[in-house]
Amino acid sequence: MQNTRLAKLLEFLENEPNDSFILYALATEYNSLNDIENAFAYYLKLVNEHPTYVGTYYHLGKLYEKTGEKDKAIDIYQKGMVSARAKRDMHAFSELQGAYNSAAGLDYEDD
Repeated sequence: MQNTRLAKLLEFLENEPNDSFILYALATEYNSLNDIENAFAYYLKLVNEHPTYVGTYYHLGKLYEKTGEKDKAIDIYQKGMVSARAKRDMHAFSELQGAYNSAAGLDYEDD
């Protein structure tokens, strides 16, 4: 049986095929269902077509880490930090920087 939330999101996408929130919701839903291929497809679509949708970068980076592609994760975190800084979204920037530091092995203990 198909996930009803997924079915509803796909229905929304038919009506608004370029809506960044719907694309993000679909990527996140596929990710939660462990459908890695579709999660990547929607996250990458967001990064390419909606680069200012800052929330994408963190989750795409984590998905890269989950699949063992640390270099791609580090790259996407860096791109996300640039996007977050441009939007002056310092909360997102901080989260991305933390993820970047962790992936790059730059975790520091607070003194």
